[in-house]
Amino acid sequence: MKFTLKISLNTTALKIYETWMSTEGHSKMTGSPACISVKIGEDFTAWDGYIKGKNIALDPNKRILQSWRTTQFEESEEDSKIEVLFHELDGKTELTLVHSNLPVTGEHYKKGWQDHYFEPMKDYFNK
Repeated sequence: MKFTLKISLNTTALKIYETWMSTEGHSKMTGSPACISVKIGEDFTAWDGYIKGKNIALDPNKRILQSWRTTQFEESEEDSKIEVLFHELDGKTELTLVHSNLPVTGEHYKKGWQDHYFEPMKDYFNK
């Protein structure tokens, strides 16, 4: 299963990228503890350990590719992947999130991204 979500934020791609890829920034942006590294191959956790994965590819201010799973994934299920793409125009940034390789039961993650990432990000970057 795969889906794509988009959000427009009133900030630069640099600011979003740096916040997403920083332990302190990610935690403040989502309102929940995260531990993030900016190195390819390194592990990350978000939402107090509910989400975990690895950095696969990082193109600063343009793209983040990570393996991704939650504590709800069955042991036998492969990691999913998230690709976060940034397109900046006139000081605003369109963020596109592509979530792929989800289990067939993964439809609810769409709402999770909206509620636990996009809504808090709007508040965070519009301050």
